[in-house]
Order: sequence, then structure tokens, then C-alpha cells
Amino acid sequence: MIVKPSADTLAAAAKAASRKGPPPVHLWNPPFCGDLDMEIRRNGTWYYLGTPIGRHALVKLFSSIIRKDGDAYFLVTPVEKVGIRVQDAPFVAVDAEVRGEGRDQRITFTTNVDDEVTAGADHPIRVVRDPTTGEPSPYVLVRRNLEALIDRKTFYRLIEAGRHEQHDGERWFGLWSGGTFFPVIPSAELP
Repeated sequence: MIVKPSADTLAAAAKAASRKGPPPVHLWNPPFCGDLDMEIRRNGTWYYLGTPIGRHALVKLFSSIIRKDGDAYFLVTPVEKVGIRVQDAPFVAVDAEVRGEGRDQRITFTTNVDDEVTAGADHPIRVVRDPTTGEPSPYVLVRRNLEALIDRKTFYRLIEAGRHEQHDGERWFGLWSGGTFFPVIPSAELP
């Protein structure tokens, strides 16, 4: 019989696994133990049993063992795998530092769980626009197939570093980072 783990047992396992650096969750293939009543909301707040998890260290610990398989999210340890809900992306990019300009520009993001990642070919930025409102939702790949939603204040600050460039035969407004151009919106759609 498989016993469904609690948040406490997952936290203990994550702490043990992370002592030597980031846990290799992509290498672990434990049995699925069911779903845990845990959710990450669009604003990056983690909830357990309907209550926000207020301890940043605990959220950071759980964030180190999250994995996405297909469209589903899991917390994974060497011995157990539990499903959790994620409203949008598991992380939120809450700040960015821009260094350089043009093709030499580098944008380094900091997430709500203190991950740092510099956008580039291995960590692309993508922007999804709501088909009804046109409202942009920008993301940056943090690790494997786990993205951070770039928060509004950070995205608006980044727009100041944007440029118009040719992309796929069309002129786009976008961002350079790590030698890669990331399109945000076709230039023709800007006022």
C-alpha cells in the first residue's frame, strides 16, 4: 500500500536531497502517490490546504523539487511523487537587471524563490497575448521546462530596453539577451 505523503515529509526529503546543490529531480522516477492539496497561484503564492505558505524558506525548498511532466506539475523526491496545481507558471520573475545594449545586452532575472537566470538561447523569453484583450503574459524559462511569469513592473521596465528588429521576415519590437532576439509584438501593432 502506498502512503500519501504530507507536506512535512516532502519538506524533509527535499531538504535532505538539496544538501549537495539542486536536487536532480529530472533523474528521479518514484511511484506516483496521489495529489496533494497544494497550489501555486498566478502571483507566485504557494497554498497548502487552502492556506498561504508564509515561510519563504519552505516555499523555496518545495520549489527545488518541482517538476513538470507533460502539462502536469509534481513535487518529486527519490521515493515519492505527488501532484500539485499550478495556475499559470510555477515561478514569478520579480526583478531583472539589464547590462549592455543591443545584441550584447544581457537580461538576468531573479525569481520569487531566489533563482537567477540570464535570458538567452538556453533560457528563452516568450510572450503570449490574450486573444480577447491583447494583454501580454511574458515568461522566461528558468530550468528544464519550468517557466517564470515575468511580473508586470519588471516587464514594463524591460520594454525600455527593447528594440525594433527584423524577425522571420517581419519587423518586431523585442528584447536582446545573450545574443538572442526575443520578439514581443509586431512593430506594426504599436501606436
